[in-house]
Amino acid sequence: MKKNILLIGGSYGIGLEMAKMLSKENEVFIASRSNEHLSNIDATHIPFDALNEDISDKAIPETLDGFVYCPGSINLKPFKTMGIDTIQNDMEINFIALARTVKSIINRMNEGSSMVFFSTVAVATGMPFHTSVSAAKGAIEGFARALAAEYAPKIRVNVIAPSLVDTPLSERLLNNDKKKEMMSERHPMKRVGNAVDIANMATFLLSSDNSWITGQVIGVDGGVSSLNVNS
Repeated sequence: MKKNILLIGGSYGIGLEMAKMLSKENEVFIASRSNEHLSNIDATHIPFDALNEDISDKAIPETLDGFVYCPGSINLKPFKTMGIDTIQNDMEINFIALARTVKSIINRMNEGSSMVFFSTVAVATGMPFHTSVSAAKGAIEGFARALAAEYAPKIRVNVIAPSLVDTPLSERLLNNDKKKEMMSERHPMKRVGNAVDIANMATFLLSSDNSWITGQVIGVDGGVSSLNVNS
């Protein structure tokens, strides 16, 4: 029997790669503002703006086996020049909209279902110019652990914390060969991540192959959070 998987955001980057993988064996519902890249994917698109709409008002399944929240932001600025509006906006898209959406669908989650959220390696490893996004993603990590504890054993809740991934969201950080080379050298694996790297882990966390992992923040980061190979 196919599982019902709801992706919030699935038109670009990691979400799109997940949709490609998951749609082979599941009923996939993609709630996003755009369906630009979804024409060749066997999935149902639901027009949805996570910042301004409630997912419960949309035509989503009555029961869900998997849920993934993909929207996010990368605002890297010195704190002294950062406006409070940047912090508020990052918190809104990364965490508040996530919490609101989870609130709307939590009662639809089946026994043995799985939720996957996204953080960043910069939460656990202090990095300059990451104050806003680290705060917002840190909220996700705390929320996920508490949610996992509250809903165990019915629902598994895990977080993936990537390092820099080559997606449209990070385009301005990787928009020439010199930047890509510099960013690659920072990682022990000598490359930045790609959307498939992250989608593979998310797909595993949603699958029945994962039945004993919950409340975890899992680094998929080319080793940058735990290895220092340049010392």
